[in-house]
Amino acid sequence: MLYDSRVYTVESVTNGHPDKICDQISDAILDECLRQDPESRVAMECLGAHGLFVLGGEVTTKAEFNAEEIAKKVYEEIGHPEKLEIVTNIVKQSPDIAMGVDTGGAGDQGIMYGYATNETYEYLPKGVVIVHKLTKGLEDLRKSGKLVWLRPDGKSQVTIVDGKIRSVLVSTQHSEEIGNGDIRKSLIENLIAPILKKYGENIENIDILVNPTGNFVHGGFYADTGLTGRKLMVDTYGGLIPHGGGCFSGKDPSKVDRSGAYMCRYVAKNIVAKGLANKCLVSVSYAIGKAEPLMIEATNEKGESLADYVKENFDFRPLEIIKQLDLQKPIYRQTASYGHFGKDGLPWEKIMN
Repeated sequence: MLYDSRVYTVESVTNGHPDKICDQISDAILDECLRQDPESRVAMECLGAHGLFVLGGEVTTKAEFNAEEIAKKVYEEIGHPEKLEIVTNIVKQSPDIAMGVDTGGAGDQGIMYGYATNETYEYLPKGVVIVHKLTKGLEDLRKSGKLVWLRPDGKSQVTIVDGKIRSVLVSTQHSEEIGNGDIRKSLIENLIAPILKKYGENIENIDILVNPTGNFVHGGFYADTGLTGRKLMVDTYGGLIPHGGGCFSGKDPSKVDRSGAYMCRYVAKNIVAKGLANKCLVSVSYAIGKAEPLMIEATNEKGESLADYVKENFDFRPLEIIKQLDLQKPIYRQTASYGHFGKDGLPWEKIMN
């Protein structure tokens, strides 16, 4: 079943959120490996907590890289001032996994999903598009210097009822010297109202919440712990469709958690773009070491199966996905904030001729 589009809530977080810091560092390391060696096998996980940052995972590559230096650079670029004590524990990929992947099999078992709708230009639900624009807007405002009190950590949430926005929640880290009243006024004027106006929304009819606790001075790893892959719904479709449970960031495309989900999105988007459905949900499952999927399914908004069409027109074997979508390039850090879907220029977002 596809989600009920009449009433739903979705969430996004900024690139300075602790979990997203970990995602970005994991993908920055992946990108560096792929930049030097497109055949790199990478599974990079991060944990950040109160001054401590741990890098762990499995890497098989010809690339020479300094994981600690990459982590420091990304952290500085994001804009958090705290210094980190960095611990690394990176080993080579298990030979038990490698022997299946080397022959073209999936790098893990699992279930992946992809979704598209003709509701927006991005082929995503309206709420998902808007909530990412709000958090990306926080980052853009901070980096522009227009609101000097903004800090990197933040979140947003949007509730949709019958196609219209019912409520907007924006929480942002800020400097100590500004009060919540000024924060609210500035964000409504410079962020919330301009974005909502583009979608025909009248803010007078919307419940707007800004920093509802009244204070958000401490953020990032100073305030909270972060983990790679803990924002699965922010990364995908806001919790509106199923998720197989495997994260994307830090994983090279031999890991079907990532490449399989990208292929499902690619297929769903192209089905909708061709007018074969208004909404489309595609799912696939794999066994580790096996190339042929165990299951491929696709349904439209009426619950009708499009599986035969998908099987006839798309190849879900892992090596073919990598080849068709050109996934061995260093393109992944840009996906680690504000969702993996709906962004122009990414190969799984292309519409076939």
